[in-house]
Amino acid sequence: MISLLIVDDHPVVRDGLRGMFGADPRFEVVGEAGDGAEAVAAAEHLRPDVILMDLRMPGTDGVAAIRELVKRGVPSRVLVLTTYDTDSHVLPAIEAGATGYLLKEAPREELVRAVEAAARGQAVLSPTVATRLLGQVRKPAPAPLSQREREVLELIAQGSTNREAAKRLHISETTVKTHLLHVYAKLGVNDRAAAVAAAFSRGYLEPRD
Repeated sequence: MISLLIVDDHPVVRDGLRGMFGADPRFEVVGEAGDGAEAVAAAEHLRPDVILMDLRMPGTDGVAAIRELVKRGVPSRVLVLTTYDTDSHVLPAIEAGATGYLLKEAPREELVRAVEAAARGQAVLSPTVATRLLGQVRKPAPAPLSQREREVLELIAQGSTNREAAKRLHISETTVKTHLLHVYAKLGVNDRAAAVAAAFSRGYLEPRD
């Protein structure tokens, strides 16, 4: 019997999943949680075989909860069950440690097979998600930031304007703008704030104490 923890902020979704799996003798629903923080606490206590994890929840979201579960060494397999299949949702969840990623529109039989596979430690991906990940793998690796681009971005992250950055680096303001345009293209972003966030997440910038 596979033990399950159901995590979703919508009670009607939890009720539906509990009813579906509770009626199947192969599964036992041992608990529910309405957000990521509750999920982590429940998982530490219950140690379910599989956690059905929603992503978009108030407070602690699904990705943060997955990271925390991995950090705490909880052995449960996490199967993401969500309505979102965009790169901004799929990749962070997989990178955080999710065993699988399934959409809520999946047929009952597919969901059951996915939970069984996740319990065995097998990766489970919906067809659309698998296609997205394959597309990511096939993309050429982005060019690394140059030393000057990092210097410009570091100053921008500290709150400098283009003019201030130019003065600090002894280059023209136009050159600073050109470096920023190159940074945007390499990081796949469209503005300064997104560039700084992406640079921190990819390790180009280090947080300051």
